[in-house]
Amino acid sequence: MSNEYQNILVAIDLSEDSRKVLMRAKEIAARNQDAKLSVVHTLEPLGFAYGGDIPMDLTSIQDQLDSHARTRLKELLDDIDIPEENQHVLVGMPDTETHRLANEKDIDLIVVGSNGRHGFQLLLGSVSTGVLHGAPCDVLAVRVGKKS
Repeated sequence: MSNEYQNILVAIDLSEDSRKVLMRAKEIAARNQDAKLSVVHTLEPLGFAYGGDIPMDLTSIQDQLDSHARTRLKELLDDIDIPEENQHVLVGMPDTETHRLANEKDIDLIVVGSNGRHGFQLLLGSVSTGVLHGAPCDVLAVRVGKKS
């Protein structure tokens, strides 16, 4: 088999469904002569969530969310051999940060989870749709969630 993919980026939301997405990416890496796997989880800045209208410093809360995300990521990757330097927790808009990291790391496949709903926007969800549009490489949407 040719080595079609060499650098795979798995964009996850740290939910239980993330495990399924990670395992699918690991299978693809194995079929592609052990392609390098990287994982990213992106936290949206709290200022975006609250529109910047709250006159308070949200830094400590953002730091707590970052710490929790890193802990959860390590739990999910406990039995998956991905070096720490390939594990990324970023702050920003998920689609933008995924695209930036994909360009920076010369990624040739992004793997994301998608909900199996109806219609193109619902099929992928807003984050997955954002990752798909403007991606610098192939994108694989892994169906997750409960089957209807």
